[in-house]
Amino acid sequence: MEKEELLCEAARIGDTDKLRALIDAGADVTYFDGDGVTPLMHAAKLGHAGVVECLLAAGAPWNALCPANLSAGDFAMDSGHQKAFDVLLNAGIQAELVLGTISRRVDKKDDKRDYLEDRVTFSEDKLMDSNSKAIMMAWEKPLMEAHAKAVCAGGGHILNIGFGMGLVDTAIQQYSPVTHTIIEAHPQVYDRMIRTGWGEKESVKIIFGRWQDVLSQLESYDGIFFDTYGEYYEDLREFHQHLPTLLKPGGIYSFFNGLCGSNAFFHVVYCNLVSLELENLGFSTQLIPLPVKDCLGEEVWAGVKQKYWQLDTYHLPVCQFIQDSE
Repeated sequence: MEKEELLCEAARIGDTDKLRALIDAGADVTYFDGDGVTPLMHAAKLGHAGVVECLLAAGAPWNALCPANLSAGDFAMDSGHQKAFDVLLNAGIQAELVLGTISRRVDKKDDKRDYLEDRVTFSEDKLMDSNSKAIMMAWEKPLMEAHAKAVCAGGGHILNIGFGMGLVDTAIQQYSPVTHTIIEAHPQVYDRMIRTGWGEKESVKIIFGRWQDVLSQLESYDGIFFDTYGEYYEDLREFHQHLPTLLKPGGIYSFFNGLCGSNAFFHVVYCNLVSLELENLGFSTQLIPLPVKDCLGEEVWAGVKQKYWQLDTYHLPVCQFIQDSE
């Protein structure tokens, strides 16, 4: 039997000593067996936390995926092995803090500008780019209403970055904010906003441009929502650096939490990562679980090239600026 097959066997039975001996003998910890499963996945599925730690220390990739699009963390989570799950979660958070391997841009620096130059199409239930990828869809409406309720909880002055189909801004209007500022960068979306009367609404101020380019036009707000298209986690992280200036003490911030929306474990990693990074900026973060499974039948995705959300639960972030708020 090959060393790698023996490594998988040791991982399945939880034999740490045999595992270490095989690793020392040169067994490849990145190996996929005939079913497309790694030794780390075998150990995680059976709850062998010690073996999981050993394999990770030897360089086993925490974010490798089997043919079913599951990682070791998914196996531990689905099998209810909390200790193995915690080890993998910590490994994922630490790796992403340093490397950002999941959501980091790789040769995609022009994607945002490409999107802004792209033609988009509007229909009753979706906003699409020219590649049939959905920018926003009507199934998000209940989520956007929940986001609006969160950021408008204290009333006052509200900022939204990214108009899209106008779902969250329509919901924000129901709370009669003192001022309602909207940043939109896509020329077609902006033109549609003007044609549908958003520029004439009382208390609404529309700023056309990329948020990075219009920061000097912004004030301070009681509630902020962020939902852009064609950007990445690093763009979200960059925006977060401006939050202590843009959000009043005690104010509420939220964002569309589509982070790693096709893999449950990766999503958990990024929920924890963003909460940690916001905590370092002076924010407390609560993630409110909202079931969305019943909203997402196959018919919803008809004509859409890529399902950007495939999980049963959406975790709505409610972030409060607690620094100097006493």
